[in-house]
Amino acid sequence: MPQPLDAAAVRRWCRIALDTLGRDRAEIDAINVFPVPDADTGTNLYLTMESADRALTAATQEPGTGTPGPGDAARTMAHGALIGARGNSGTILAQLLRGMAQELAAAPADDTGPEPLRRALRRAATLAHEAVSHPVEGTMLTVAAAAADAAERAPARHPADIAAAACAGARTALAATPGQLDALARAQVVDAGGSGLATVLDALDAALSGRAPDTLPHHGLGRPAGHRHGTPGDPAAGHPGHEGCAGGGYEVIYLLDAQDDAVPALRRTLDALGDSLVIVGGDGLWNVHVHTSRPGPAVEAGIEAGRPHRISVTQLTAAAPGTAAPAAERAVVCVMPGDGLAALCTEAGATALTADPARPPATDDLAAAIDRAASREIVLLPNDGALWHASAAAAEQARQRGVRVAVIPTRSPVQGLAALAVHAAERRFDEDVVAMTSAAGATRFGEVTVAERESWTTVGICQAGDVLGLIDGDVAVIGSATEDVAADLLARMLSAGGELVTLVLGDDTPAALADRLERQVRRGHLGVDTVVYRGRQAAPLLIGVE
Repeated sequence: MPQPLDAAAVRRWCRIALDTLGRDRAEIDAINVFPVPDADTGTNLYLTMESADRALTAATQEPGTGTPGPGDAARTMAHGALIGARGNSGTILAQLLRGMAQELAAAPADDTGPEPLRRALRRAATLAHEAVSHPVEGTMLTVAAAAADAAERAPARHPADIAAAACAGARTALAATPGQLDALARAQVVDAGGSGLATVLDALDAALSGRAPDTLPHHGLGRPAGHRHGTPGDPAAGHPGHEGCAGGGYEVIYLLDAQDDAVPALRRTLDALGDSLVIVGGDGLWNVHVHTSRPGPAVEAGIEAGRPHRISVTQLTAAAPGTAAPAAERAVVCVMPGDGLAALCTEAGATALTADPARPPATDDLAAAIDRAASREIVLLPNDGALWHASAAAAEQARQRGVRVAVIPTRSPVQGLAALAVHAAERRFDEDVVAMTSAAGATRFGEVTVAERESWTTVGICQAGDVLGLIDGDVAVIGSATEDVAADLLARMLSAGGELVTLVLGDDTPAALADRLERQVRRGHLGVDTVVYRGRQAAPLLIGVE
């Protein structure tokens, strides 16, 4: 059923876009051959949208903010993308979102029809095209323009009709990109940035149409067997007139506080220093992106224009594996929901990152934890299914620095503990990862928690304040007493057998609960061992059965 274009729809759009970019990130990276074949377009788009999502989440959690309109939500989303934009594609995406936000914010509050979205898509394409110093056909700019064209032609009664038309136009334009760029034709792929934009537009369609996000299509055409994306010296990788920049230069990105009238001179200076120049933003805040062999003068140009900050200078040519590698051989990085579990991991020799339930770790937090581990080889245990995409993106960033990283898809802290228990640094990396993955996969996980609101579950309707027992993420028990729900949950989990029960008590959970559950195990399951930890996490109880 079509949904109104309101603030809730913008939030759904942002969340769906983040999830689908996380799903498609590796595929988009793999087809990245223009303007630089550095296999990071999908990761950059994901990180940019992650910053937008965090800004929206923070805004909705602020007390006293009232009910925002779609324009307010879109502006927040665009601002978050602007300050967190990564790479050429992420910077352009931020400008596309800014253009859409301008039109949605300018629309009358009572205009719930299709016209604001139609105008927003056109404004987005226009602003993005103006932000790129040397626009090239066959890129995400082409896809954005085609989406706007299709939206303008479409007969529509609802914003969902406009989103559907824009998606269809984007898909058609994306399929045609190999015929517009030689680099794409040689690699037999579509444009990576355009593929990511098509994914973002599909997410908008899902948010407005009400269809399930898991039906969204994949847009990458893939690569023929044996194909490797372009080498750093591929002449198609850089912009004509700046030979060698793409192969031996640097990507310079910074936020810039500057008056709008200072930007044209900055654009001219940077255009002479490099290529892939994109400057986006406005109203005193800009995001500057350029590829150049002279990063120092590129930053100095920003100083002349205003105040650059969050400066990032990255060599475009990927470092050879092992180059400037840290001294330690292998480390495990664990994300844990409480200080008690984090301390357990630290005692076992792992690098622990304590997650705040109100602010789950983002890609940058996970990347920083990988850096702190300072090892050539990293095993990352996210211990939360919601952190999978961010973990994969952080791992990809580390791989580009020559670090070998494996992410084990642990969905619960007890699975992480099981994996950590069998970790052996003396084994070969692949053997260690297989052993840890097997241990995590053989561990069923349960949780006792309290319902925050009335909800439908797989076993009926729960009310706010009900005690819930979850097995492998699904509600299995609804009750009123923590002790009774925990006992029922443990019995269900042991019904298929087990060798070891792990109980992790929350902050306010009495030790008597663990005593009762240990007695239950001893009475009914001879030969099953039980270990108890004080996790100091928010959930009253976590259970693992290996």
